[in-house]
Amino acid sequence: MRTVIWIVVGFAVGCGHPRATSENKAPDKPPVIETKPVNAAQIDSMIRATVADKHLVGLSVGVAQDGKVVLAKGYGLKTLGGHDSVTAETMFAIGSVTKQFTCSSVLLLAQDGKLTMQDPVSKYFPKLTRAADITLLDLGNHVSGYRDYYPLDFVDREMQKPETADSIIDEYATRPLDFDPGTRWSYSNTNFLILGRVVEMVGGQPFGSFLSQRIFTPVGMTHTQFDPTDHIPAMATGYTTYALSAPFPAAPEARGWAGTAGAIWSTPSDLLAWDMALIGGKVLNDTSYHTLTTPRHLKDGRSTGYGCGDGIVEEGPAVVFRHGGAVSGFVAENIVVPATRSAIVMLANTDFASLGALEDSILTRLVPHIDIPAINGPSAVDAARTFLVSLQAGRVDRSTLGDDYSAFLTPQLIAGATKSLGPISDVQVVNRGERGGMEVAAIRFKTGRQTAGALMYRTPDGKIQEVLFQRE
Repeated sequence: MRTVIWIVVGFAVGCGHPRATSENKAPDKPPVIETKPVNAAQIDSMIRATVADKHLVGLSVGVAQDGKVVLAKGYGLKTLGGHDSVTAETMFAIGSVTKQFTCSSVLLLAQDGKLTMQDPVSKYFPKLTRAADITLLDLGNHVSGYRDYYPLDFVDREMQKPETADSIIDEYATRPLDFDPGTRWSYSNTNFLILGRVVEMVGGQPFGSFLSQRIFTPVGMTHTQFDPTDHIPAMATGYTTYALSAPFPAAPEARGWAGTAGAIWSTPSDLLAWDMALIGGKVLNDTSYHTLTTPRHLKDGRSTGYGCGDGIVEEGPAVVFRHGGAVSGFVAENIVVPATRSAIVMLANTDFASLGALEDSILTRLVPHIDIPAINGPSAVDAARTFLVSLQAGRVDRSTLGDDYSAFLTPQLIAGATKSLGPISDVQVVNRGERGGMEVAAIRFKTGRQTAGALMYRTPDGKIQEVLFQRE
């Protein structure tokens, strides 16, 4: 609930996924691309190391590739002080990953002809601020301007007392807007309480019942519940910490505060089933899928990188859907690569868990690989180190350079580089891509105490055709 994160993974110079050009026509889904099978044992080893290094209580991970589950496993403990290990069936709070289910529920009602995403909020909540100027889609896209009721990263005094969704909506959605609708993107859980209540009004049943009938049961999510009233044995206990202290039990939000913005509990296996059903067209029709997965553009033309309850990364070798979740004691991440029918789910019962590096390491194995030319010469990092050190020393070996770059690199430029660059150290290749038949290596290094970056282009014969720099 507290934070949504989506990160560009698989950087490739000169590559980008074209943006949708029409708001009305559903796009074709990307063709399925095969990737090299992942090594489940290698991933398992990486996860074990992360759990140990980061002192996590428990972690449950699911990985799917080419539509098949290749890993679904629990690590660590469900509850401290005992011997109850996390298993593949252990349920975790998934926080704001709930939002894609809330948007999908509204879209299912739209498919039924019972509402439209362009309905004004005033049709359902006429007393809310500027309700006639805000649509249901504005809510799902986080562009409404309604104040978020959960912007802090801890359970404040207000959230320690039970409240109904209607009372929270009345408190936060009757205030002056934070901005004019459609002009800014600002994450707001308030939007999703409103959407959940719309589902209940139009669907004629509690939100949990609607989810169970229309999504959980058809998809086969047998270990998933919405806002369970009692702590059942399969549920993990959430933990927190402060100032790097040992983990201690986290006090959850009182009833009503997570709600349709973040109250689902699930397992990686169930969420992988959801991911594959969603991208396989088994949940939403093409028009609804387009609405869920197309980034909203603001009135000034900027893309928000966010669809309806889901973050959309359009850069790199493939489109990636990515949404995080966090409620007191838990963090979650759901990442989907439609082009390779792949997904990653990570659920932790420690709300201080930092899993980005592990997620990205797995994700790079699931996105399509770019064909990078084979280079007849040293590795990219060795070639970059040799060039940078020689440039800083003022004696570049021109036999390693392409003719145009050698002509470009005049004695005056070399002399200037020698003055501006300090001792070269910590040379790293951050990523490699392809452009114009060349290897493109993104380099990061230290020059004296300053960190800098560069792009190095090499042709298959090993000649350096370009090295251009940027400050970092």
